[in-house]
Amino acid sequence: MIVGLAVSAACAVGALIAMGGVMAMALPGRPQPWTVHLMHRAAWLAACAAAAVYSLGLFGVLASEQEFGNGADSVPAPACRDGFDRDTVRHLTHHRSSYLPLRFDCVRDDGTTYPGDSNYGWMNWTTLFLLLTAALLVIGAGYLTEFRARKDKR
Repeated sequence: MIVGLAVSAACAVGALIAMGGVMAMALPGRPQPWTVHLMHRAAWLAACAAAAVYSLGLFGVLASEQEFGNGADSVPAPACRDGFDRDTVRHLTHHRSSYLPLRFDCVRDDGTTYPGDSNYGWMNWTTLFLLLTAALLVIGAGYLTEFRARKDKR
């Protein structure tokens, strides 16, 4: 669990450094063409933020998996029991976890499921949005570079 927080914190520090790079583009003496540099730095910011959010969720799923079957009172998974009322937890049979997309589902004997943690939904969507943003910024920077190269040939 500590390793997961450390990895997420390292990614968050990388995102803060990238944010400093983005903000430095507002200062005098910025590199030219500044728009391309700004797009690259913003892409790094989005990618580091996506890594921070995803690693936080990844290690949450790993921790829930590790708690299962590890000592007394660990079956069914504590993530499926803790914080839920008795009627919800009744008749639990097993759980299903996934790392892509992040999820930890608890399964009852009638086949119905409920999420072990509702935070995985926003983590998945945030990671996807940030990765798409990073990709679009990199593609946009490449397009802008190509456009300038063609314009200079004329």
